[in-house]
Amino acid sequence: MKIVVVGAGSVGMLVASFLSQSCQDVSLYVKRKEQAQQLQEQGLVRINLDGSLYKARIKIRTDLLAIEENTLVIVAVKYGQLHDLYKRFETLSANISFLFLQNGLAHYEEALKLPQKTILFGSCQFGAERTNAYTVVHRGQGIVKLALGRGDYLVMDSILQRQLENFQFRLEENAEKMLFEKALLNCFINPLTAILNVKNGELVKNPHSEQLLISLYDELMEAFPEEKSRFKLEDVKNLCRKTAMNTSSMLSDRLQNRPTEVETIVGAVIRKAARLRKNVPILTTFYHLLLALEESGEKM
Repeated sequence: MKIVVVGAGSVGMLVASFLSQSCQDVSLYVKRKEQAQQLQEQGLVRINLDGSLYKARIKIRTDLLAIEENTLVIVAVKYGQLHDLYKRFETLSANISFLFLQNGLAHYEEALKLPQKTILFGSCQFGAERTNAYTVVHRGQGIVKLALGRGDYLVMDSILQRQLENFQFRLEENAEKMLFEKALLNCFINPLTAILNVKNGELVKNPHSEQLLISLYDELMEAFPEEKSRFKLEDVKNLCRKTAMNTSSMLSDRLQNRPTEVETIVGAVIRKAARLRKNVPILTTFYHLLLALEESGEKM
């Protein structure tokens, strides 16, 4: 099985690095020529949880035109970059399979409009940070949840049979439900850290931010009571503690003056609540605060 990872950000680099250990034919698509050159010269360097280094020499691609049939394409770019890629994906063979690793919900229905027979979705539970053009740090061990949009899991067989101890996959039954639950979990941490400019652990260290977290939790559990058995308040707090030194993806985007994923994560949860005729005023306030900060162009 040939694998092409599209996206040389933190998630794409970490996924490509780990898969290169268990799969023979892994390549990484890189948009920027400067980064492609550095990866070819230096290799793809991963700093593991224990501080050790792993260097992968994988193929670097700078185009998506020559992807062969029976290839698994793992799409690990931010949601905002997908729309340009969809146009290219539409021209590829129907026998190429896709695995989408975006946060939020907006890409779910969009990806299913592609002509390919097999479309999978993933939800990353690990932490990753790109420190330069060729180095990624593994921050926070966690699994990659997988669920089918359509097609079958046969394309994943070789990967599932050669899983690594620190990089595991787990199959889920319902892709849309899986993505919603990840978006809901992101709503507890991402907006607050991005607005307050703090790492995850600060949310439970500071009594004022902790109270905001508690109020947001109560609001979302009232809107989605069926999720209460899955998301307990103490579990959310423990996640903040477990990832205490992590910079959330939304804060990372703000720090680098990039558009955040507020629409596909926070906006999607607000819209789902509205369809259920539930009000989420706290989350809605955070949503508008983030959009106001983005539109003002204010730098952190």
